[in-house]
Amino acid sequence: MDEWEVSKPLGFCSGTGRQIESGQEYFAALVQTDEGLARRDFCAEYWQENKPDVFCFWKTRLPEPDQKKHIFVDDEMLMAFFERLAEETEQEKVNFRFVLALILMRKRRLKYESTEKKDDQEVWRLRLAGGKEIVEVLNPHLTEQEIEQLSSQLGQILQADLQS
Repeated sequence: MDEWEVSKPLGFCSGTGRQIESGQEYFAALVQTDEGLARRDFCAEYWQENKPDVFCFWKTRLPEPDQKKHIFVDDEMLMAFFERLAEETEQEKVNFRFVLALILMRKRRLKYESTEKKDDQEVWRLRLAGGKEIVEVLNPHLTEQEIEQLSSQLGQILQADLQS
């Protein structure tokens, strides 16, 4: 599996280079780079005027330096990210989607239904909570260590505790 570095918010707008002040709203986004997915932050003004091309985004506020962190990503955002990865074939994104599926199963947003073999690949069929819709997830047969590593990277990207 490829290794890659995930940056934490640096407090500046990737579009303008200007500092994002404490308490200011901004948009955090995942963008596709030559090295894979990377986090970029954009001040609200830049975001509204330029609508940068991003893979996924969420709106947040830069905390005060002494403020206790209460940052979380809600289940809807995780589901949107999961759905956005549905048609991806790049291995890194397939792996991310699988780990997101595990997280969403733990949060009871997805329920395991069955496993099928398709083109020599194992595909999990999962039911969306409270509905009849079935989604399919390729099982990339990650090791426990790879799952932990990807969960940690997702947590860093999203600044969330994905264990709950």
